[in-house]
Amino acid sequence: MKEINDFEIIYDVLKRIHDFIDEEEFDTEQISYETLEISKARWNNYIEALVDEGYIKGVIIEKQLDGDKIIDVSEIKLTLKGLKYLDENSIEQES
Repeated sequence: MKEINDFEIIYDVLKRIHDFIDEEEFDTEQISYETLEISKARWNNYIEALVDEGYIKGVIIEKQLDGDKIIDVSEIKLTLKGLKYLDENSIEQES
């Protein structure tokens, strides 16, 4: 099992959203947990944290009675705060 660097994956998610900034619709497969090769629970936690921190918007999070979460990212957008995070961390990620 490969070692997971949380901040690299978070940067990657934001970068993938940014790469679609000129498109009308975002290809959600680009940030799926399968594509990122992480667990669904970890993915849910990342997306929820990115929403909570204000880096992304347009995400619908529904908590089920059984504790499961349904997260809809079909309308996901990068915020100015998310753009700033990418800008501030781009040098670190490229090295």
